[in-house]
Amino acid sequence: MNLSRWILAVAIICGSTSSTFAQLQPASLVNDRPSPRPEVDIPGQIAVLQSMSRVVKHVARTAKPCVVHLEARKTETKRGRSEEFDEAGSGAIVAIDGRNYVVTNRHVVFGAKESQVTIRLNDGRELNPIRIVSDPSTDVAIMEIRGEDLEIAQLGDSDLVDIGDFVLAIGSPFGLSHSVTFGIISAKGRRDLTLGEERIELQDFFQTDAAINPGNSGGPLLNLQGEVIGLNTAIASSSGGSEGIGFAIPINMVMLVARQLATTGRLQRSYLGVSLDPDFGPKTATRLGVRRPRGALVKKVTPNSPAAQGRLQHDDLIQSFNGVEIEDDDHLVNQVGLTPIGQEVAVVLLREGKQYQTKLTVTARP
Repeated sequence: MNLSRWILAVAIICGSTSSTFAQLQPASLVNDRPSPRPEVDIPGQIAVLQSMSRVVKHVARTAKPCVVHLEARKTETKRGRSEEFDEAGSGAIVAIDGRNYVVTNRHVVFGAKESQVTIRLNDGRELNPIRIVSDPSTDVAIMEIRGEDLEIAQLGDSDLVDIGDFVLAIGSPFGLSHSVTFGIISAKGRRDLTLGEERIELQDFFQTDAAINPGNSGGPLLNLQGEVIGLNTAIASSSGGSEGIGFAIPINMVMLVARQLATTGRLQRSYLGVSLDPDFGPKTATRLGVRRPRGALVKKVTPNSPAAQGRLQHDDLIQSFNGVEIEDDDHLVNQVGLTPIGQEVAVVLLREGKQYQTKLTVTARP
């Protein structure tokens, strides 16, 4: 009797397990028929790509006439001997106060006289600049030119540029003039970069994966409206060629410098009058009651300075300057240095756990 019950129980369990196993089998074991693949709209995808291609072609066609190829003859002294060499680059034609200029990078033309710089236009004409003015702290240079029927670049607002925006770079890589490459904005606000032999003090670069090679320096970075939003400056590369990391100066910064160079011959940097704490980190941020060390911490205020006028104090955390949220010390230095002299600005700061706003007027650096 007990044996019969045991056999019956095993039979029930086995039957239940077999039923469960059948229910849990993959569909491919139950049904041999393959699932239908979703249809791919190839014509629709081609239409999207063709539409994008038309935009790129239109931008390139529209912008090319305002882009120039540059060749600068320079002299370098090595081991007591002078050697001449050519530096190639690119530039864009802009208008400032009714005059025409080529904006480019300082490192492209620095060390060359006006007669040693050749500006080749898109239509094949060649010009020499009337004068060259440059600023080492930003690597921006302008060259005044005169000529008939010059195409002027349309300028965009680089403050509106965002990560992921499509961009085109036009320049003369390896001497191949008016070459066009395509990519996106990979990052904004790149600073503390070592680019070339000279230290560029005021840095606020766009990073792009649009191919930039030697000879692209000084050429424009364009948005899909054909507006110049940056000036291609340098690449980060171990091979000397493009590896998907290029940098461009935002055009708002370029033109602020260019206008001062055109009118005064030099960049006059504004002055705030504070010393900043370079050791501002997580520990100090916790003491101040903020989650992370974002902003610029005032260590000392210079008497009779704009900062003193605005009643800034030791241990104030500057969080915003002239409407721009401050990320760190270098960011504040950039914002102050490029603010027009005599302009009144609003400063938002954190003091003893409370947020305050003050106004001050920046002056020229003493």
